[in-house]
Formats: sequence, C-alpha cells, structure tokens
Amino acid sequence: MLSLERKKIILGLGLPIIAGMLSQSVLNLIDAALVGQLGEASLAGVGIGSYANFVVISLILGLSSAVQALVARTLGSGDRERSVIPVYWGIILSVVIALPLSLLFISQSEQLTGLMTDDLAVQDIAASYFDYRTAAMVAVGLNLSLRGWWNGNKQPVTYFKVLLFTHLLNVVVSYCLIFGELGLPRLGAPGAGLGSAIALFAGAFFNFWLLRKELKPTRRLITSLIRDYSLIRFFRLALPHSLQQFLLALAICTLIWIIGQLGTHEQAIAHVLINLSLFLILPAVGFGVASTSLVSHAMGEKNLQAASRWGWDVVKTAFTTVLILSLPLLFIPESVLKIFLHSEEIIEQAKLPLRLTALAICLDAATIVFTQALLGVGASRSVLLISTLGQWCFFLPLAWLFGPFFGFGLIGIWLVQVVYRFLSSIMFIRIWSQRSWQNIKI
Repeated sequence: MLSLERKKIILGLGLPIIAGMLSQSVLNLIDAALVGQLGEASLAGVGIGSYANFVVISLILGLSSAVQALVARTLGSGDRERSVIPVYWGIILSVVIALPLSLLFISQSEQLTGLMTDDLAVQDIAASYFDYRTAAMVAVGLNLSLRGWWNGNKQPVTYFKVLLFTHLLNVVVSYCLIFGELGLPRLGAPGAGLGSAIALFAGAFFNFWLLRKELKPTRRLITSLIRDYSLIRFFRLALPHSLQQFLLALAICTLIWIIGQLGTHEQAIAHVLINLSLFLILPAVGFGVASTSLVSHAMGEKNLQAASRWGWDVVKTAFTTVLILSLPLLFIPESVLKIFLHSEEIIEQAKLPLRLTALAICLDAATIVFTQALLGVGASRSVLLISTLGQWCFFLPLAWLFGPFFGFGLIGIWLVQVVYRFLSSIMFIRIWSQRSWQNIKI
C-alpha cells in the first residue's frame, strides 16, 4: 500500500502534468466535435492531417524528456545553476532542427497525406490542416523544451498555466476560423489547424516570459555550454526517444492506412476512437512524466532503492486512475460517441471498438509509466527497441491480417490492440523488476 506522504508527492507532481495533458486532449476532442459538424470527410481529413503532423513533431519530442531528465538529475546532485543548461540546448535545437524540417515537410504535404487515403476531398482537407500545424513546429519545440524545465524542476503547475492559456486561445481562434466568426475568414476544417498554430506561438512567448529570470546567462553557464559534454549527454537521451516517437507516429499513420482499406466511415470512427484513447491514457502518461522527475532525482541522489520504489508506486496510481476514467466508455459508449458521430449506424459500429479501447488502455498502464521512468534513467534504447519491435513486428501485421485481410474490420484490429498492449506491459514490468537500468550512466 502507498503511504499518504508518497501519494501526496505523486499526485502533487502528477496532477498538474495530467491537467495540462488533458487540456490538450480535450482540445483535440473539441476540434473533432467542431469539425464533425462539417461532415465525415472533414473529420477524416483533420484526423489524417493531425496524424501526419504527429510524424513530423515526433522528431523533436525527445527534447522534452532529455531536458526533464537532465534538469532533475542535476538538481538531485545539488547544482541548481547548471540545471538550466539542458534548457539552452533544447531551445537551440528547437530552432536548428525544427525550422528546416517544417519547411521540408510542408513542401511534401500532399504526398504525405495522400499516402493514408484515396479520397480526394479528404486529401485536400488533410494537406491544408497539416500545413498550418507543421508551420508551428518551432513553437512546439520551444514549448517542449520549456516543459522539460518546469517538470524537471517540479513546477508543473507553472506549465499548466501556459497550457491553459494556449488551449483557451486555441479554442476561440479555431472556432472563429472554422466558421468565419468575428470577421475572420471561414476556412472550414483547416481553420482548426491555423488556430492551433497561432495559439502555439502565443504559448511559446508566454512560456519565455515566465522563465525570463532563470534563462539569464552567466559566465559559468556560457563556459559550460562551450566546453563540457552536456550536448552529447543531451543527444544520448533525446535521439532514441525521438526515434521511438517517430516510429510510433509512423505506426499510427500505417494503422490509419490499414483502416482506410475498410472505408472512409471507418477512418472517421478511428479518428474519434484514437482521440478518446489519447484522452484516456493521458493520466497514465502524466504520472509517467512525473515518474521521470522522481526517478531521475533519486538517481541524482544515488538512492537506487528509492528510484525503483517510485516506479512501482506511480504504476499503481496510474492504473487506478485510468480504470476509473474508463468506466463511461465501458458502460455508456453510446452517450460518449454521440458527441462526435451523428449517424446511428456508425455509432452502433463504433460501440464495441470503444469498449475494447478502454480495456486496452487499462492493460497498457504499466507500459506507459515504465516507458517514461526508463527514459528518466537513460534506458531510452531499451524503450526504443521494445516499442518498435512490438508495433512493427506484432501489432501492425496482425492488425492488417485481422482487419481488412480476414474481414473482421475495426473489431479485429482493436482485439489485436488489446493483446498487444497486455504483452507490452508484461515486458516492461519484467525490465523494471530486473533493475539492470540502475547501471546506466548518463
């Protein structure tokens, strides 16, 4: 049983992170609800555009985990002044990497989105939405790096304020651009992408304003940036995580392509189910991100036993939370689906896959938390290997077989997903139990 003190620590660090992540998921669901009013082609187009954008953004997602792990480890060793160095590297790499990548991918947007659907109307919407979202890639990188600082410094409430500002602005601007309110042009579904881009840049400026005092350079910091090996350590953590997220994003796009073999209706349903699953897993992800700081801080103090205990305690908390949140999806799926889908036939088709989604996420809680904890101790290569092999050698081939090939449709695909997530959790539980990660040096 968890002690009251440890529960307070986990909840105090995890809940603000979860609130921030839930705000992003709520925003995605609001976008889906707004765009869903424009028809299934718009809903499918925004879904494809957002998944393609995830592929792009995944290339820089390692910035956040690297900053967070290094900040927490440095603070755990008692050197507060040098703890800001990872943030500088994150900011520099956000511009150096994200800017050219965003221009490259925008120039190829029609080809990328066209890989996931043959419907020309859906392709047009997806490409426009993708262009707007990808134009904000630099802002995403900056926000990720600064998020790593706030979480690693155990100040997730501050970052939650940034996200709350960003998402509220996003909802207002996106609504106006989708439907042409307040004198803004009526852009339809792509307006949701432009609204998100505007809000992301505004959020980055707000983030910098809050962090302006911490980011003031000193002679020691500048010397460290030039002379020591902090950049090598940064890349050692960031690159495997970014590659793992990139392959995950490609896997999701491949899954959307597989579902596309079933039809546009199925792709629209899948977009809703995936957004709902992202909403459901976010508490586990948020607690997992909290475990990155808790485990990294304990490792900085050379307290290996405490690091191991934090991992197990966070898993227990995450599983309980996800189980409670999954109950509406299990017992009243029609009420949930009616928010996004407006055809009784399609709602009926989506009910069982939604229940399977809830079950799969509950089974996946250990994977989600231990993945983040292992990133905190520098075991990003193990995370990359297991995640990649599971997705590409198990889940996706079987999803294609049991989906379009054998004709079991969405139900076949989602049943495979339940088995995949269960086996993945077993694997990560075994890795954490063996404690070989305690010998990794970063």
